[in-house]
This record gives sequence, C-alpha cells and structure tokens, in this order.
Amino acid sequence: MEYYFSKTIKGSFDNAIQKVTDALKEEGFGILTEIDIKVTLKKKLDVDFYNYKILGACNPPFAYKALLAEDKIGTMLPCNVIVQEKVAGEVEVSAVDPAASMKAIENSALNDIAHEIRARLQKVIEAL
Repeated sequence: MEYYFSKTIKGSFDNAIQKVTDALKEEGFGILTEIDIKVTLKKKLDVDFYNYKILGACNPPFAYKALLAEDKIGTMLPCNVIVQEKVAGEVEVSAVDPAASMKAIENSALNDIAHEIRARLQKVIEAL
C-alpha cells in the first residue's frame, strides 16, 4: 500500500505552495507548520538542496475527533504535505495517506476518521 498521494504540476515553487495552501483550505485544513528543508539544510549542514517544504496541515474538527478516539494519535499529527522542486518549473506535491499510517492502530473509530481525511487529502492533490 502506498503511504502518500502525489502529483506533479507546472509552475513556480512559490505558486505551487499557494495553490496547495488554497486547496487545503477548501477542504477545511490550515497550515500549522512550515519547514523549509532547503534553508534548514543550508543553515545546519552548509549544503545546497533543492526547493523542498513540509507543510503540516490540520483539519481541527477531525483532529479533535481523532484525539478523542486515540489520545496518542498526536504523535502522527499534523498531516504532512510536501512540496518539492527537483527540476525548475516542475513541482511535485505529495500528501500522507492517513489510512495507511493508521493501519497499525486497532481502533475502528480512528479508522473511519483516517478514511475521511484520506478522501479530503486526495481531493486536494487532484485539485492541483
């Protein structure tokens, strides 16, 4: 089973970040964290890396339901979406498949929530 959904789009990296943010918002997600891997690796290791950002997306109502169903689920939150540009003008966007990552947890209430979030993240990727 794949653990992510992915799509490559044409355009600038910054434009892709905006498109992803907008598409997430349409599905009820906000961005809690943004990690710029390129900047971090340059700062910490003095190495050059291509454009790569990790967006920590959260849908508060579903996060709340998940926390009520399984209090340790916070170890898997938020849902990560990565945006990377290995080739100029071609930006790959990938989102975690929460149903795949929750498979090891035996909690039927959590599985239902994971499948709903999965459907929403798939819509985000398809909308790009």
